[in-house]
Order: sequence, then structure tokens, then C-alpha cells
Amino acid sequence: MNGDSSAERRQRNLDTGVAHTARVWNWFLGGKDYYPADQAAGEQVARVNPDVIPLARASRAFLVRGTSHLTREAGIRQFLDIGTGLPTANNTHEVAQSIAPESRIVYVDNDPLVLVHAEALLTSTPEGATHYIEADLRDPETILSEAAGVLDFDRPIAIMLIAILHHIPDTAQAREIVARLLEAVAPGSHLAIAHAVHSEVMDRGAAQWNKVGKPPLVPRHPEEIAGFFEGLEMLEPGLVTTTRWRPDGIDLGVVRDMDQMAGIGRKP
Repeated sequence: MNGDSSAERRQRNLDTGVAHTARVWNWFLGGKDYYPADQAAGEQVARVNPDVIPLARASRAFLVRGTSHLTREAGIRQFLDIGTGLPTANNTHEVAQSIAPESRIVYVDNDPLVLVHAEALLTSTPEGATHYIEADLRDPETILSEAAGVLDFDRPIAIMLIAILHHIPDTAQAREIVARLLEAVAPGSHLAIAHAVHSEVMDRGAAQWNKVGKPPLVPRHPEEIAGFFEGLEMLEPGLVTTTRWRPDGIDLGVVRDMDQMAGIGRKP
């Protein structure tokens, strides 16, 4: 982003003394790929927002349910997963290819530790493909250009923005990014979003995160999150708290409401 080379981004970002959301999220999900600073930041956030760990699990469960629906019911065979984070379990390619082995998945993240572990993400069925791009959501042109080497933009693509848009503080900028991504994909493509929503406890947790980690976290109101789906056909049950989106599937042990909203829309 901003003209930086990937090497420059790695040099700037690979700071083991600064917590990064991909690594802290890995700690929340019970993974093992994080630095002491990431665990310390996660513990500080969890002290003021104890729901953050079950929220992370609920977000991952939505990813699984959404990917399963998009593959099995909507017939999607291409996924652009931006802000994928570090591999844990139930990754997008694992879910999609377990249903349709020919599925093609492109992962995008700007954390250099994700690049280090990319080989774990790049396993694929022989019929399908997985690929990793080191890029930033704020640079959609790079994402689209590099993804075009793997995905066919003349066919539907599912854009997965799971717990990532709330790291773009400016809502207008975030909407521009989403609009550009949607402009590039074919009719029949889908957009899946999970996004932190304002509450007293979420706002306290976000304030703590913004003291100790990066990038900044900015919860939004439901109507602001709904704005990202403008022009799309919302799948039932619409924009709801994460655990209420088609809850009959996997829940990873979290069934109560979380301070996060989720939905999937279809490009007509």
C-alpha cells in the first residue's frame, strides 16, 4: 500500500513488540502463532471485554456456515478471503474444498507472519487451488490485480470480509473499498461481512486495543454496517448478530448474541 514494496511492508510490520490483529486473533482462537506482545495485548483486551474470545469463535463459526452455504447452496467455486489471518482450523479453503474440491481460494493479509506461514494455507485439493497475496485491504487495486491470476472475474466470486472492515476507521473509505471490490466481480457474486458493533463493553475493548495493538479497531452502528451491502440482495436472515446467521450449522460452542453483526449479500 502507499507505494511500499512487499519487502518494505514486512520490514515495517514485523515488529515483535507491537501486537497485530492477525496474531492476537490467532491467540483468541487458541492457535499458537503469536508473539508475547500479542498474547499480552489479547489478555488486556479480554480483561475489559471478556466476550472477545467467544466473539472470535463465533466469527469463525460464521465463516464456516457462510462458506458452506455459498459453496453448497449458491454454487460459488471462487473465494477472495481478505484479512484471512493466521491458519487455525476451518479455514475457507478447507470448508469449500470439502464440499467442492474444484474450489479456488485466494487469501489476502498484510501481516508478515501470515506470509511466513503461507505454506500452511496453500495446501489444496488437486482439482482446486489456493493462493496467498500479501496486500492491504486499503489497496484493492493490488488485491484485484494479483487475484486475477488465480480467479476468473467473469464468473461469480465470494468476497469474504470477516472481522476486517472495522479496521478501516473512516466509514466513507471503507465503503469505497467495498464498492470497488464489488464493481470488479461478476453478477451472482456474494459479499460476506462480520463486523464489530457498538456496545458499552465492545467500545471499552476497542479503546484498550487501540492503546496496545494495530491496526485500529472502530466498531460501527448496525445501519453503518448495512450500508456496505447497498445494492445487493441480502440472503436470509439479513444482517443479524453473528450467532443468528443460519445458526443450525457449526457454532464452535457459542450460541448467545455477540457484539458483532454478520450478513451475506448477492450482487444482482
